[in-house]
Amino acid sequence: MKRLLLLLGLLPLFAIGQEKGKNFKLSGALDKLAYQPEWVYLQYKSGGEWKTDSVKPLNGVYSFSGSIAEPSISQLRIKYAETSPGVRVPLNRKRDIASLYLEPGKIKVNSVDSFSNIKVKGSSAHTEYAKIAARRKPFEEKMEPLYLLYSHFNKNKDVSAREKVESVIDSLDKQMTEQVYGDYFRKNPGSPLALYALQQYAGWQIDADKIEPLFAKLPEKLKSYPSAVDFKENLEIARKTGIGKLAMDFTQDDTLGKPVRLSSLRGRYLLIDFWASWCGPCRAENPNVVKVYHKYRDKGFHIIGVSLDRPGQKDKWIKAIHDDGLAWTQVSDLQFWNNEVAKQYGIRAIPQNLLLDPEGRIIAKNIRGEELDLKVGEAIEGKKAF
Repeated sequence: MKRLLLLLGLLPLFAIGQEKGKNFKLSGALDKLAYQPEWVYLQYKSGGEWKTDSVKPLNGVYSFSGSIAEPSISQLRIKYAETSPGVRVPLNRKRDIASLYLEPGKIKVNSVDSFSNIKVKGSSAHTEYAKIAARRKPFEEKMEPLYLLYSHFNKNKDVSAREKVESVIDSLDKQMTEQVYGDYFRKNPGSPLALYALQQYAGWQIDADKIEPLFAKLPEKLKSYPSAVDFKENLEIARKTGIGKLAMDFTQDDTLGKPVRLSSLRGRYLLIDFWASWCGPCRAENPNVVKVYHKYRDKGFHIIGVSLDRPGQKDKWIKAIHDDGLAWTQVSDLQFWNNEVAKQYGIRAIPQNLLLDPEGRIIAKNIRGEELDLKVGEAIEGKKAF
């Protein structure tokens, strides 16, 4: 579930590299809000890092200034004054948070009745973003209660019900991706939002054959943006990790600090499983992976887990391995999203996996639930050619 992974992982889809920035000045006005504003926050990308600025509005007016390398999505959020000593208004995402597409220059934002109800002037990129957001809204409204159901079933360990909800979410997400982002890009390849739309259309698991020809249609100006450079690198990685490609070799230390080389595990069907102890969806999927492992381990199947656990948290990694019964090879450099193997394979969301044949060629990607059991069984027992 790409959108659910995004919500749970809080990971930006594509990072912006280092580049000398261009200045912006954002002026905001607040009108007829239900509560007294105390702080306004702006979160945006600058110099390759997420930055959060804050300001106290005065007489309903506030302003921010800063530097950005390219037009990019940002987030405005409000905090209200106490309604009585020690009592604050709880954050309501629909009411108190607004997405804004920043670009260099002067931008005016006006919030009326609700902080999130914004009118924007001075950003042609935001004008286009608003069009995409409007087309996305019906899908988001359908998926919102499904996310709540997913969390409920996951909390209650109702795997069957959770997977059914996940299937519906995936179907809606696929429709939204095609009908919103794909359609927008095809009709507006020269738009300032074309790169953003293409990034969303490509998703976490990039199909290089489909996306590379579209990337070539982007204006040269957009291709020069730092995020476009990063995106092109991700395309190249996707090309290297496509079905039928020989999996790139790597070496990383196991839980005892002993180096394990991927190529040393050839001769069996092998699942490279990217996960982490802090990843809720990964931990929810682990019982299914354990079941498949024990079902096929004596038939020429093995797993190597690559953990994206954080620096200094080896104990949490080890505990999760024992708690979840992960009785297969485990490696990590404990560098979080900077895990060298994850970067080598272009992993920007987890869980993700690749199924390799005994020669080390990729025969399937990102298979979970019943599909994992089906694909491994088909591969080992030869019931279906890949």
